[in-house]
This record gives sequence, structure tokens and C-alpha cells, in this order.
Amino acid sequence: MVFDLGSLLSQFTGGGTAAGATDHFDKVAQSASPDLLSQGLSAMFHSDQTPPFGQMAGQLFGQANPSQQAGMLNQILGSMGPGVLGSLVSGAQGGGLGAIVGQLTQGGAAPSAITPDQASKLTPEQVQVIASHAEQNNPGIVDEMSSFYAQHAGLIKTLGGAALMIALAKMAEKHQG
Repeated sequence: MVFDLGSLLSQFTGGGTAAGATDHFDKVAQSASPDLLSQGLSAMFHSDQTPPFGQMAGQLFGQANPSQQAGMLNQILGSMGPGVLGSLVSGAQGGGLGAIVGQLTQGGAAPSAITPDQASKLTPEQVQVIASHAEQNNPGIVDEMSSFYAQHAGLIKTLGGAALMIALAKMAEKHQG
């Protein structure tokens, strides 16, 4: 039996609910191209019906395993130039976040790679600050992170049905177009 992605997406948009979004998202994520999935996730992150990107990135970080956490941080920090990293380090209050990011970035230079052990030392709240700062200085980070999360679609389910509905609706729109 051939899986019909278009049929599944149209079924969902014809009467999908937040409760059914998780099951639909699982099926779509297994069959959709990474590009289509990334576009849906980007629309979800940009939507005014979902929390800000930084908040969702922090939430996803909290649900991720240490390897995924390191991948997220490497992607986010890699998108920032040394000046932006330096302002994040110097702007962090209390030394906690500034010291951690400073260690990760070695004083403002982008790290070669953050390890899972280093990543696991950060809290979701700290990652929220980092992600928000990255988005302010490089709005394209949302699309870059959407591509990252498309490779880790299981994490996206932790954002809940309402967010998944937005992603599915955008994927249906793109698939039909």
C-alpha cells in the first residue's frame, strides 16, 4: 500500500483537532520530505498563535537528550558572529549564563563543537535567552533551526497539538501548491 501524504494532510485540514494532531504529525513526519517538514516547522515558529521562538526552543531543549541539546546549541551559536556572542556573554546577568556561554564559546569565539556534557549544564531557561538573542540578531536562525528540528521530529511533538496543527496546515498548503 502506497502512503498518500496529500490525502493525510487534506484529511487533517478538513477536520483536524489538536488532540489528533500528534498522530497525524507522526505519520506526516515519517513520509514528508525534510524540506516540507522544515517549512511547516518554520511557519509554526513564526506564527503569532504559538509562543515566541526562544520559548519554544527552550522547551524543546528541556525535552531533548544531551546529544540533541548539543546539536541545538551548536546550530544556534554557530549562527552568531563573534560580536553577537560577545554581547551575549557580557550581557548575561549574575555571571551564570555569561560564564557558561563564555566557557562554551571561549570568550566570544564560536566553539568548534559543544559536547553533550557541556550542553547538559544549561537549563531550558538559559537556552531560551540564547535562542531569543540569536533570533534578534539573525532572524534566519528560525529557518535554520526548523531544518534541525525536521531531523528530530519526535521532539516537536512535545510542543503540543496547537503548535502541530499550525505546522500541519502549512505543510498541507505547501504540498497542495
